[in-house]
Amino acid sequence: MSTTLYDKIWNDHLVDQQEDGTALLFVDRHLIHEVTSPQAFEGLRNSNRKVRHPNLTLAVADHNVPTTDRTKGISDQESKIQVDTLESNCKEFGVQLFGMDDKRQGIVHIIGPEQGFTQPGTVIVCGDSHTATHGAFGSLAFGIGTSEVEHVLATQTLVQKKAKNFRINVNGTLPLGVTSKDVILQIIGKIGTAGGTGCVVEYAGDLIRSLSVEQRMTICNMTIEGGARAGLIAPDEKIFEYLKGKPMSPKGENWEKALEYWNSLKTDADASFDKEINLNANDILPMITWGTSPQDVITINGKVPNPQNEKDEDKKNSIERALKYMGLTPDMAATDIKIDKVFIGSCTNGRIEDLREAAKILKDKKISSHVNAIVVPGSGLVKEQAEQEGLDKIFVNSGFEWREPGCSMCLAMNADKLKPEERCASTSNRNFEGRQGRGGRTHLVSPGMAAAAAISGNLDDVRKYQN
Repeated sequence: MSTTLYDKIWNDHLVDQQEDGTALLFVDRHLIHEVTSPQAFEGLRNSNRKVRHPNLTLAVADHNVPTTDRTKGISDQESKIQVDTLESNCKEFGVQLFGMDDKRQGIVHIIGPEQGFTQPGTVIVCGDSHTATHGAFGSLAFGIGTSEVEHVLATQTLVQKKAKNFRINVNGTLPLGVTSKDVILQIIGKIGTAGGTGCVVEYAGDLIRSLSVEQRMTICNMTIEGGARAGLIAPDEKIFEYLKGKPMSPKGENWEKALEYWNSLKTDADASFDKEINLNANDILPMITWGTSPQDVITINGKVPNPQNEKDEDKKNSIERALKYMGLTPDMAATDIKIDKVFIGSCTNGRIEDLREAAKILKDKKISSHVNAIVVPGSGLVKEQAEQEGLDKIFVNSGFEWREPGCSMCLAMNADKLKPEERCASTSNRNFEGRQGRGGRTHLVSPGMAAAAAISGNLDDVRKYQN
């Protein structure tokens, strides 16, 4: 029987399945951080259990770590307790941890691929919704809850029900100034935040195959914002080349065996999908979000919606509420939206290619005097590479702050946050009310668009700054 990529990975990991469809899956890789793991370790301790396979778990602190001078430690007591607790739990249970002083430390979804811990055909879980990022490698990767983190630590398995298959085909080529961030924002705008509910999405088509590994990670990262369980892209030579020689990648004879299996990880030509849509990459423009949901998207040359044009009463009320929170007026041009802050980083856009994209726009330019801008590399290794390439100097010379790695201003769980009514052009993944700080206003953009906004002081078209 013809099967999809998702079906193949699912079948290869199925331990048991009951009549009602409830299944037990083997988990190949488990990533943990300081926010969702303390209760899980405490549960193990209380039931006198060990971690079943410590070598299949990798830990890092990322949500609460400071991105400024780390020699002073963590000033926020709650954050300090969480980071210290992760360290002591990993030591007690024999789990490998990349500590704050380790240059491999960074955002959990960036360090996994960097180390070769993320591999095609594996089931990867983490107590974090953006685990979907790893699907760029052809792995079935999804976020889990705290009780599930404990279950995986104790048994290396997870109880699941099979999702439906949803394929999104993107063909064509991207116009100047358009990136994978714009592609996924366009997709979410099209299907809505519930469009992928109950599904695992496979991204396919000429455009997807042409993307770099890091661009694919951006696409898969935001799959969760479209309501899907996970996002997948079939692995190919680009993926294999990226993983070759990574510290935790297979070596020697095992590498050849792995390649043989990885090459089989593709959807059969006549496999059927429960849902399928097609997009033309040539039609995609630089995107921004205007509201309080990732589906609230418009092009940079578009206008904020007018609720009076909406016949559906619920949609009308939703637009009115979002406009009020965001401090915007109906029919306002996107380029008239003035910003206070710019954040370049996160598990969506904190990789080396993202920093290069922004630096290319910022080179020999200064940011607007009223804008406060920070760039936070996704890991210590990204930071090191960026500094070797001189990107840090470009950022600093333009007026940006160059920070230490971490989740930073993606979420208000550390020192980097917005004040009430401050407006931010952000390369992260969520623009919910209060996501970047209580009362903060977030516009999701690509790294190039964030750089353009920093220069002009308002949301702006990156194409103005490109040759």
